[in-house]
Amino acid sequence: MKLLSRLVIALAICLMAIPMMATPVQADGITSMTLYPTKGNIEEEVYITGNSDDDNHYYVYYQIDTDEWEEVLDYNDITFEGEATEGYSYRTDEFEIPESCSGKHKIAIVDKDLGDDVDDDDDIDDYEEESEYFTVEPRVEITKPTDAEGSMGTEVEVKGTGFDKEEEEIDILFDGDVVSEEKFTADEYGTWEGTFLVPAASKGKHDVSAEGEDTDEDDVEEATFTVEPGISLEIKTGSPGDTITVTGSGFEDDEEDIEILFNGTKVAEGIEADDDGCWEETFEVPQAVTGKYDVTAEGETTDKEDIEEVEFEVVPGITLSPLEGHVGTSLTVSGSGFPANKSVTITYDGVTQDSATTNTKGSFSGVSFEATHTQATRTEEHPVVATYDTTTVPAENFIMESDAPAKPTLSSPANDSRVGLFGKQTATFTWSEVTDDSGVSYNLQVATGADFAQALISKEGVSEASYTLTKEEALAYGSYYWRVKAIDGAQNDSDWTTAYSFKSGFLPLWASIAIVALIVVLIGALVYLFVFRRRGGYD
Repeated sequence: MKLLSRLVIALAICLMAIPMMATPVQADGITSMTLYPTKGNIEEEVYITGNSDDDNHYYVYYQIDTDEWEEVLDYNDITFEGEATEGYSYRTDEFEIPESCSGKHKIAIVDKDLGDDVDDDDDIDDYEEESEYFTVEPRVEITKPTDAEGSMGTEVEVKGTGFDKEEEEIDILFDGDVVSEEKFTADEYGTWEGTFLVPAASKGKHDVSAEGEDTDEDDVEEATFTVEPGISLEIKTGSPGDTITVTGSGFEDDEEDIEILFNGTKVAEGIEADDDGCWEETFEVPQAVTGKYDVTAEGETTDKEDIEEVEFEVVPGITLSPLEGHVGTSLTVSGSGFPANKSVTITYDGVTQDSATTNTKGSFSGVSFEATHTQATRTEEHPVVATYDTTTVPAENFIMESDAPAKPTLSSPANDSRVGLFGKQTATFTWSEVTDDSGVSYNLQVATGADFAQALISKEGVSEASYTLTKEEALAYGSYYWRVKAIDGAQNDSDWTTAYSFKSGFLPLWASIAIVALIVVLIGALVYLFVFRRRGGYD
């Protein structure tokens, strides 16, 4: 009986357990996850959908790098729908892909127990519910000008994202051609910034892209820049008469009848754009007073109002003619681009030469004077300057000729000759005459040594082709050397002639005195013998 009661109890327990075994054990957590979209650029907006067995608090993390994670959503950004008995579906808010380099990046939904405290990849592994991968692709975008529009010469700022980590040798491309003056390097997140100037291009939209040592242009999502008609000037400052080159772009393909306008006045016409809407032409700056003027263009289909005017500044300038010559050359100075009705003073080598008054268009002409060379040494460049009020305007320097005059030919005293007989000699030195457009003078040296280490006589600026020593310069008995060189008005010299040697006098002074004395004695003796002896014979 006791055994029977125990069997009944065991049977009851088993019957009670059967319903419990038929009910599945409820598993907690995310059961599926789908990412939309799965590839794109940074800042791309994505979201996640899926199913879950509960509606607990979950977080979403984005793996920026191997050891760097960023929380992109918390539990407030996930919406669950459904009931615990049937399971839940969920959808996250949209979130932006953080700044990161190219390639696949893990997006993980993690358990509430992890929270926002992520130290490394192991933490994600321990608490991860589900994960997907987002592929970051490279892209360039134009950050300035913000409307991505402009004419040739516009400075464009570009930002590249999604390139390889610390990628180098990155070039900016405009319609496939490199336009950046330098190469760029991405940071640890594959981001870089650079600039370029819009090249000559036809009107309309053009692709702006990039490529690097690891990234091909075809893999980069490009930006678009709209080229508008515009012009650029080779230089933006000049004087009337200067030739200025103008480059136009953004015109219609093969557009004709293009004109350049300076302050509204036509200065060039008959220009035709090429099949890229580009052209190049020159114009001469017209007569105008000092100031700023607008330069623009218009064509067959392009109105001048469609083109942003370029400012050109007229500044004073003077013209010197000729630019080269010698002492005595007649120089003429003219000027333009000055203020109207202004008194202008002209100086040469800092010395005032003349003055003039500008006309109503700021020009003057007809100021003339002769070139001089007042310096004691050879000077090639001689500045010519126009001054009004406190403003100085230089011309190109006048270049003084540098051709040396011919060497003179020594005549007298001849080489190895003798000058005079007795006492000091006031020798006369002669040589051939040298001519030059700037005039010629001569330097003469006389010395006792052939090296002229110590010149006894040194005469500079001798105007004739001869020189006679003064009594103070008379040469005593001895051997001497002499030489000459020619110097023109610009201080160009011929170098010294080869020296001639000569002897001064026949005998030294003491010998001459002794001979004279001896002659006197002899004459006296002869007189004595002839007069007094003869007188004694008569007696």
